[in-house]
Amino acid sequence: MNERIHVTRSRAKPGGSAVAGEGKIGIRERKPPWLKVPAPGGPRYRSLTKLIKEENLNTVCREANCPNVGECWERGTATFMILGDVCTRRCGFCNVQTGKPTWNDPLEPLRVANSVARMGLKHAVITSVDRDDLPDYGASAFVGVIRSIRKLAPDCKVEILTPDFRGQEMPLAKVIAERPEVFNHNVETVPRLYPIARRGSDFLRSARVLSNAKAMGGDAVVTKSGLMVGLGESFEEMVETFGLLREHDVQVLTVGQYLRPTEDHLPVERYWHPEEFEALEREAYGMGFESVAAGPLVRSSYHADEHLPEPAEAL
Repeated sequence: MNERIHVTRSRAKPGGSAVAGEGKIGIRERKPPWLKVPAPGGPRYRSLTKLIKEENLNTVCREANCPNVGECWERGTATFMILGDVCTRRCGFCNVQTGKPTWNDPLEPLRVANSVARMGLKHAVITSVDRDDLPDYGASAFVGVIRSIRKLAPDCKVEILTPDFRGQEMPLAKVIAERPEVFNHNVETVPRLYPIARRGSDFLRSARVLSNAKAMGGDAVVTKSGLMVGLGESFEEMVETFGLLREHDVQVLTVGQYLRPTEDHLPVERYWHPEEFEALEREAYGMGFESVAAGPLVRSSYHADEHLPEPAEAL
């Protein structure tokens, strides 16, 4: 059995003060070849960088140091992050800054939708920081973005990647009532590692958010979740977690390798081999997931348009 990681954390060091040791990989150690990606900088990437800067928008692609930012932006896709760039929680793996948010932009939904239209997107992904400071935990902002995209880019499918809304059903119901094509909420890791990696969150609460979203949206909404490997979980724990997600009506699954953003974040226990991801994918399909993307560089929104089953027509 994997040992628990004991760390002392602060707001400045969300991952704690753990250092590389036996069973842990130092941040400066060479990564395996399957994790190497070219640096971004193509013409499409540069044009989208300029557009997003002009609109004063945030993207999780940049805030979370996604390794696929170059490839995805060259494809003309991006994941927009609304409600600012300061998160009220401090997960030990996440590179988004934490603290007390100071403001909200009421025009942000229109600015996001305008960018979606200008980029000609067919599948837009909208996510946000956690906003536990707001009465509805940010649900109204998701509603505004979905409605704005429907008006300015009516042919674009909308995938939302939301926080857990503290498990409250009313904020979730407001969002699902707008019928996004995909409702995504990442559980991120196996239940045993939640006290380490996801302080302030609860696995079963997140799972209930997913099942409630499916119950509210029916066939019109596809449910999706994602996990990382590399924090100390076992293959068996991953498979068990897949089973829990299926029990909570999750249809689409993504699995990728955790990459430590800085020395202040949780260390990588190990890098999983591509063949292990293939085995995880086989297990997931065997459980009945409709679409699975598992690989070292897979992230929740990676090629999201390609891994989406067509939802049935709403009655």
